[in-house]
Amino acid sequence: MKELAARLSDWSPNAPPVACVQIMDVRGSTPRESGAFMLIGERWQAGTIGGGCLEWDCAHQARTLLQTGEAEWSHRFVLGPETGQCCGGRVDVQIMRMDAALAARLQQQLAAQEEAWPVLVLFGAGHVGRALARALAPLPLRLIWVDPRAEEFGSVPEGVEARITSDWEHVLAEIPAGSGVLVLTPNHSLDALIVAAALERGDLSYVGLIGSRTKRRRFEASFREIGLPEEQIASLICPIGDRGVRDKRPEIIAALVAAELIERFLPHPPQAA
Repeated sequence: MKELAARLSDWSPNAPPVACVQIMDVRGSTPRESGAFMLIGERWQAGTIGGGCLEWDCAHQARTLLQTGEAEWSHRFVLGPETGQCCGGRVDVQIMRMDAALAARLQQQLAAQEEAWPVLVLFGAGHVGRALARALAPLPLRLIWVDPRAEEFGSVPEGVEARITSDWEHVLAEIPAGSGVLVLTPNHSLDALIVAAALERGDLSYVGLIGSRTKRRRFEASFREIGLPEEQIASLICPIGDRGVRDKRPEIIAALVAAELIERFLPHPPQAA
């Protein structure tokens, strides 16, 4: 989606022609949902409508449309013998040559989807924090990356908001209800302060802490001492990315946590009936 937004932002009437392939309606089992679209240039593609023969045929038809000068093309694909795909559903596809009105409509569609993205705050720019920022950057969320050590961020991935600050209280206070928090600072005392404040809010959808089960037990004891309710303590995710894979390489941890966030935190598009 972020690549689509960038391509749309770069589009202009004087640019080389571009076609939009959009799913207008679906029935049954389909690889993508209604409204999904991809952009096709002469030698590039951004986005996907689900892959396979459906996408291949549509990309070919889109480039044909660009060559012939047609304005649009529509087709109903039955995902069975016609396409060599055994999903069994039906997909109505429209291919349109890009113009100002279509570009504006697609930008509005993406903006509306982005408006609904949840906020995730990543506290800590160490080796796991950097791996997480790279893994999470492409996902449909607004990622705020916080650390007072400017030199630790390295190359900040596109679309990630880096904040060089030690004022974690302000960052935590300003995020909306339903947001998520990942805590990976180099200081266990600071970890405890941030996690306790996040749990105390009681309105966050995800609070994750890097560390072992031993670390969790010690933190739980301290949280009870300050009077945090058991229900809020139990909502803490620690260890993060705990999927039975005993591999502590930062990139592996980041992949496991990304999968956990997709399951527990990110909204999912509705499935076809």
